[in-house]
Amino acid sequence: MLNDPRSHGLWEASAPPAPATQSLKDTTDADVVIVGGGYTGLSCALHLAEAGRSAVVLEAHEFGFGGAGRNVGLVNAGLWLMPDDMSAAVGHTHAERLLEALGDGPALVMSIIDRHGIDCELERNGTLHCAVGKRGLNELRQREAQWLKRGAPVSLLDAAETADRVGTTAYAGSLLDRRAGTLQPLAYARGLARAALAAGARLFTSSPVTGIARQGAHWDVRTPDGRVRAQWLVVATDAYGTGPWQVTQAAQVRLPYFNLATPPLDASALAAILPGKEGVWDTRTILSSFRLDRAGRLVFGSVGALRNGGAAIHKGWARRALARLFPRLAGVGFEHEWYGQIGMTDDAVPRLHAFGPQAFGVFGYNGRGISPGTVFGKELALLILGEKTERDLLLPLSGMSTASLRLLREFYYEAGAQIAHLAGERGPR
Repeated sequence: MLNDPRSHGLWEASAPPAPATQSLKDTTDADVVIVGGGYTGLSCALHLAEAGRSAVVLEAHEFGFGGAGRNVGLVNAGLWLMPDDMSAAVGHTHAERLLEALGDGPALVMSIIDRHGIDCELERNGTLHCAVGKRGLNELRQREAQWLKRGAPVSLLDAAETADRVGTTAYAGSLLDRRAGTLQPLAYARGLARAALAAGARLFTSSPVTGIARQGAHWDVRTPDGRVRAQWLVVATDAYGTGPWQVTQAAQVRLPYFNLATPPLDASALAAILPGKEGVWDTRTILSSFRLDRAGRLVFGSVGALRNGGAAIHKGWARRALARLFPRLAGVGFEHEWYGQIGMTDDAVPRLHAFGPQAFGVFGYNGRGISPGTVFGKELALLILGEKTERDLLLPLSGMSTASLRLLREFYYEAGAQIAHLAGERGPR
């Protein structure tokens, strides 16, 4: 997008076309105006339109331009935070609501895909959180115990079972989550947009918001060539907020994350590497993730940005890492490369913020955007429809403030990943 092959890489090359849309060119009225065409904004628009409400979505670029079109495509349940730690972050009542809703989040995503026939390479075979060493295995034991007491279909696999499923002996074990899966993330975003349009929502691209004002009982939202008057306002820009929504970007620390895609693997490699097509990530601090796409490409990613010398460093590390994990892939190159930014909060929990009367937004998905973004889009729709009150929502309302030492921390993450990957995977196998 925007003539940048490193923005969306394989996903842009392989996704079905986006639905035809135009920029906003006039003044229009709606029940709700939604800013941002990612999972949250499009899910909100879809659920509102299906309930008969008039919804307008304003996207500055294209649907899925932000994190929704750049991530690795793991449809995970829950958050990064351990389930038992959730109460300390948001209180017991909200913690239990959040754990239940996000535990069921992948099922919501999959039901939307099924109901609307979205072509997004959905795989329903779960994900594997892989343990690096004893420390990683102990972490996964805790996660398993905490999810099992809540009735979740998770199980800890030993090293041999993990090797059979992943195709490498590098891990001490793994936590299999049968609720989860993988999909083509940009294709899912475009599919949500197409479904929302079919339900009656009005969607506009290339329509950045340049100004907002509260006028009586309405919000007046302006773009370069048009404006929307609406009773409700939903802000769904997350880490890519600009203009009036720069505050949502500044409230988070952005963590860079890249993905690289191999050419399609041959039949013998596909029989050995992820034969069940689960999505994988590991327990390292500077984690790695990988999964297969429909064509049999291995999509491999980690922390880092493909800029300022990072492209050569991270690709060199990825070649070494893949050769260690899967010796048969030694010498295999990459067809596509791309990266984006993950919005991180200090406690790894999203924020629900009130921007004014009848104006709400959720941001800070901490690398868990597909399922939570879809869930929170529906959550905001239920609030607008009157089916929930503010007290019933999954999260308590939070204030808005700039993340402490934000720019320094962002530099540290990007530079630190380069240093780690420059030296990483150079020892004997």
